[in-house]
Amino acid sequence: MTERKPPGVSFESWVDRQIREAEERGAFTDLPGAGKPLQDLEQPYDELWWIKRKLAREGISHLSPTLALRKEAEDVLAAAADAPSERAVRELVAELNEKIRAALRRPPPGPPLGLTPFDPDEIVRTWREQGRGADESSP
Repeated sequence: MTERKPPGVSFESWVDRQIREAEERGAFTDLPGAGKPLQDLEQPYDELWWIKRKLAREGISHLSPTLALRKEAEDVLAAAADAPSERAVRELVAELNEKIRAALRRPPPGPPLGLTPFDPDEIVRTWREQGRGADESSP
């Protein structure tokens, strides 16, 4: 049997009381974002939104292994263009190619790799054309 409250007597739940007391203490004044529209309200729902926002706030990024290898390939090719010697170019490309071959043998999770091993001679040719190897003899 449910208990009825008498007329004229207000009912305040524990939660309501906590909220009221917090308002009285001023706990809700100057909250960040108060009075502003909700962020990303127009974006499609993403169940991992809070993880992505936390990673962004903490300055942490995470790429799948295949995307990380693609990014590494870009970085290695840029480093090869600025390498001090042909030997350094070949070492950079050899190390990258070994990682690509390993990923092709056992594909990591994530999107397709979309890379094949690079031709070291082609990378060296490009390096020379940029004027990097003009005064260096072959290794």
